[in-house]
Amino acid sequence: MRISKNLIGLAAIGILVTGCGSSSDDDSARTSGSTGSAGTAPSEEAKAPEPGADLAVPVTGPQADVVASSSDPKLKVLPKPANGASFTEKVEHKLQEDLLRRLKVPGKTSANCPDGVTQKAGAVSICNVTYEGATVPYEIEISEKYKPGSFLTFYNSTPKQSILVAKAAYERLWTSYKGRSDASKLSCEELPVAKAVDEETETGLHCQYWSKYAGDERNGGFVKLGIKVNRHNVDFFEVR
Repeated sequence: MRISKNLIGLAAIGILVTGCGSSSDDDSARTSGSTGSAGTAPSEEAKAPEPGADLAVPVTGPQADVVASSSDPKLKVLPKPANGASFTEKVEHKLQEDLLRRLKVPGKTSANCPDGVTQKAGAVSICNVTYEGATVPYEIEISEKYKPGSFLTFYNSTPKQSILVAKAAYERLWTSYKGRSDASKLSCEELPVAKAVDEETETGLHCQYWSKYAGDERNGGFVKLGIKVNRHNVDFFEVR
């Protein structure tokens, strides 16, 4: 998970809100559409695939809704807070954009700091940021150098979990294995649209590919892949 260094400037004539690698251009939070079955939550009654069969979602190319850059305008949230908005409202807005930049998949977001953000040196507050129904808690810590009345307020925002996004996982699988001569028939279970998960922890969800070097006596077979979410992306590991 990324810790972003932010600052908010408060003035009668304007507001300056910046973060590492971020842009302040306007755009709106969007609700992502589905691509095939990738945007549908798995049914609780879905039957497990038979051994040697493709999984529910064939991955045959890149996902159209996944953007290449964290600075893509599609990841902006509009409207921006008004000049007279509270410090808490400005932090909530920045947290939504921070989460979208990490996921690189436009989607519907919201944020709420239930007790507000305490604007005092060293103060720690908790905010909750939601993406497509999945909520991640953030810890907001005000800089020890903050002084009351300061024009700028520096703070660290630290997400305490990650979000597994189905489209990002399908995209990652495609880019990871598309060029390998020993991997074909990429497919995944029908992953949830978005799910809050602990970083570097097995999610219990799976994808797979077919390899001519797998199976009994290396006659070919499917290689099962577990899914984790690491600091920057989705990660796959072989399940034996």
